[in-house]
Amino acid sequence: MSKFRDAAVAFGLVLSSGAAGAGPLDLGRPAAPAEIAAWDIDIRPDGVGLPEGRGDVETGEEIYAEKCAVCHGDFGEGVDRWPALAGGWDTLASDDPVKTVGSYWPYLSTVWDYVHRAMPFGDAQSLSADEVYAITAYVLYSNDLVEDDFELSRENFSEIRLPNEANFFMDDREESPLFGPREVCMSDCKADVKITARARIIDVTPEETNAAPTQPETQPDAPETSETTPAAVPTLDAALAAKGEKVFKKCKACHQVGDKAKNRNGPVLNGIYGAPVGAVEGFKYSKAFAALNAEGAVWDAAALHGFLEKPRKWAKGTKMSFAGLRKEADRAAVIEYLKSVSAAGSADPDVDPAILAIAGDREYGEYLASECMTCHRADGTDEGIPSIAGWPKEDFVIAMQAYKTGARPHPVMRMMAGRLSDEEIASLAVYFETLD
Repeated sequence: MSKFRDAAVAFGLVLSSGAAGAGPLDLGRPAAPAEIAAWDIDIRPDGVGLPEGRGDVETGEEIYAEKCAVCHGDFGEGVDRWPALAGGWDTLASDDPVKTVGSYWPYLSTVWDYVHRAMPFGDAQSLSADEVYAITAYVLYSNDLVEDDFELSRENFSEIRLPNEANFFMDDREESPLFGPREVCMSDCKADVKITARARIIDVTPEETNAAPTQPETQPDAPETSETTPAAVPTLDAALAAKGEKVFKKCKACHQVGDKAKNRNGPVLNGIYGAPVGAVEGFKYSKAFAALNAEGAVWDAAALHGFLEKPRKWAKGTKMSFAGLRKEADRAAVIEYLKSVSAAGSADPDVDPAILAIAGDREYGEYLASECMTCHRADGTDEGIPSIAGWPKEDFVIAMQAYKTGARPHPVMRMMAGRLSDEEIASLAVYFETLD
């Protein structure tokens, strides 16, 4: 015991002498300015901390397609369990809120900071400041918060306000009566406890015994239909249709128009205005669209507006993953463009018959397909990225040749197709055609 007491006294003397002569401990060294700068990368809501730079929507779309779409989807709708970045408007008060940049996030600085700090997944902080500005601009565009010619920069950053900013406020738990002292019930408490809300997404709410069955969600009223032949397309507004063609770029990943258009991930949209819902020949529709077709629903202006605004609300169960067009003006423009679509255009350029005649080797195609499977699913499922399983060989070759020649715009697919020879494309086509 005496040895322990002596050691304790000695330790206490060391501490007291250190406290009395407080000063440098001679540990480490002052951080260099470059080291501090490497850590000091946070961005404040007022834009303080932003580096010089700029990036526009068009550039951002290309970078996003290459580095972000594999997880977040072509339209920001999210793939599998990866988070959605766009859509979700007016869902925050629902049982299943969709929290996106456009519906929930309060400050644009959070978007810029997170993309810069942590993205792309697996290669964090590899993006230049200009690339981060461009991706952020594209995310804003995906949420219909800016136009397609918008450029984001340090100078105009603080001018952008996200729709949900006003619903965030400073932590007031110290002053708010909601968090004040409460009397805990120790006697004469409630006889029973009722579940008032359910954490149904993660299944943590226990089920009530003998609970009343949950009422199924009601389907939206089907559009009014008519037994008469659809009315003729009215006189077109050429200027509005031209604007619609630009907005339609968001749709081209899945839909084709023109005299050589074919069903892909979505049906051909030639002559869709005034046509029956779910009636494009050769396209496999969801049960929701099959039901609407059986009811005689027609793609009139009201139906197209409703569907384009919130596809999954208008037709519960639709396979379409696009979040929708928030702006009424954009929906009107796209509808006008769809009215104008005729057989005058061409979806893809003609392909040399000699290229189409290449037989291809299935086993070699299976070997090459491993890189394709990074994004596309062998089982044919479609979660934001179009399925290519079961495609006819000729369709596959035509599509890949369109990417290879630059006729189709997707930058990642252009890069992938550009690496492949005609024989390799034919082999991939043979392989994917055989997948169910």
